[in-house]
Amino acid sequence: MQKIPSVCAALLIAWALGVRAAERSGRITVSAGDFDRNDSIVWFKLPTGARNFRQLADERGNLVALQTDGEGHACFIEKKLSHGSARTYRLIADEPTAAPQTGVQVTRDGSRLRCSVVNQSVFHYQAEMSELPRPDIKPLFQRGGYIHPILTPSGSVITDHYAPNHLHHHGIWFPWTKTEFEGRQPDFWNMGEGKGRVEFVAVGETWSGLVHGGFQTRHRFVDLTAPEPKVALDESWQVTLYNIGTGATRYWAFDLVSTQLCATASPLKLPKYLYGGLGFRGNWAWNGKDKTFFLTSEGETDRIKGNETRARWCHISGDVDGARAGLAILCHPDNFRAPQPMRLHPTEPFFCYAPSQLGDWEIAPGKPYVSRYRFIIADGPPDKTELERLWNDYAHPPSVTVVGD
Repeated sequence: MQKIPSVCAALLIAWALGVRAAERSGRITVSAGDFDRNDSIVWFKLPTGARNFRQLADERGNLVALQTDGEGHACFIEKKLSHGSARTYRLIADEPTAAPQTGVQVTRDGSRLRCSVVNQSVFHYQAEMSELPRPDIKPLFQRGGYIHPILTPSGSVITDHYAPNHLHHHGIWFPWTKTEFEGRQPDFWNMGEGKGRVEFVAVGETWSGLVHGGFQTRHRFVDLTAPEPKVALDESWQVTLYNIGTGATRYWAFDLVSTQLCATASPLKLPKYLYGGLGFRGNWAWNGKDKTFFLTSEGETDRIKGNETRARWCHISGDVDGARAGLAILCHPDNFRAPQPMRLHPTEPFFCYAPSQLGDWEIAPGKPYVSRYRFIIADGPPDKTELERLWNDYAHPPSVTVVGD
């Protein structure tokens, strides 16, 4: 058997010891930056070979759950950190003593994924095509690949699907309306016209954890105006629900990242249009011009004046069983044309971030179109100061420096 030269052997031993040491120890420093942090979601990348950490310990020995994935991404919740300050944690490999049910759970429930925090349902993702709720609805409208219902911490349902006046509206969903593809004009939004549809394809990875849980799914945009149905776009969703907002002022928070890719060598052209993109449909009880309430990051509450304006976030709410409830949709600053323009419907509980309002554009082959949004769900009227804080957390998260012992 060939002998390893002594120098090489020494290097291999040093490397192995280094990897083991990295897996046993290490420190991170979290810097708040310009904002006060409270229940702040913190992501960072662990050093190569150091992926077995499960907890953090601060200077006083207080333990904080740390969740990592197979690619070395780590996430924890910074409970409180004043602006301009920093905190150092020690990385440790011991498993947390908290039970899994105290975190985020994602489970399969028939054709849906149930997403919950501490065993309380937050929302369902409809995978395979949903069962039509009424016999008068044509099968043409049947679809999957959307989020509904969404529930507030008190259990109020704030979304709707198959609304009588808009059968193609579904909780949170993401179709395009006015498009051009290979000389045709498919419409992936208005399903009743039979010109296009968005189909659920498959559920990929799902996960649960003390810090977050979520899932990945795939959809496809099918052009029905072609001689034979033809896929124009392939889409993937990554949805992450976080274990935050369980204090005195309760709220839920989850992220949606949509990645759309051309399925052929042809682009999907998107001419200027009023709506199309990420959509939200509110509870049927909110239907009517005086039953849905909007608040944008720019302070606009008039749905007519707010329509076709741009905002970093928008809160939509209404009354459910006599109590106010709603959600805010936060638009990430890296999104195309951010802050994106919005469609605020004048009489219905409908909202859409619609980048096509600002003019013609396209999704080109080989260039993924990535959209990022965070959703904040709560009971009661909106708190503008709190929503500003949450948007700053999303857009400008704390920074993390990783150092060895």
